Amino acid sequence: MTIDLEIRRAERGDLPAIIALFANDRLGGHGDTTEPEAFGDYLAAFEEIGRSPHQTLYVAHLDGEVVGTFQTALLTSLPGRGSSSLVIEAVQTREDMRGRGIGERMVRHAIAEARARGAEKVQLTSNALGVDAHRFYERLGFERSHFGFKMRVK
Repeated sequence: MTIDLEIRRAERGDLPAIIALFANDRLGGHGDTTEPEAFGDYLAAFEEIGRSPHQTLYVAHLDGEVVGTFQTALLTSLPGRGSSSLVIEAVQTREDMRGRGIGERMVRHAIAEARARGAEKVQLTSNALGVDAHRFYERLGFERSHFGFKMRVK
């Protein structure tokens, strides 16, 4: 496990490295890019996340570099008698840093946040093609429970 890894809230200066993580995600298919004209879109999203009391964007920082990122969102819903879930989104570890325990530390950090915030459960989605990611999440104790659906509206 990586000992000197720091997990902290993302700062504006981390944004180029975070964007690069998503742009290098071959499986995600989100159309992310490091092209300069797209930076404003990412900055607007970063600022929106920062204003929300229910969302947090994190980075995993090692030896002066961003090596991973993830986002959490606390969702309270009526089913479950008004219970809350912590949703983990956008988990990415830099490709050359995989297999060093960074992803596990990030997910465990999110689980600790869920407990601290009184959430009943932690949930996430994973790309259907991400077989390695599925094994990773199952190893950490997650269970497959639902099918996911998406619809593009824009």
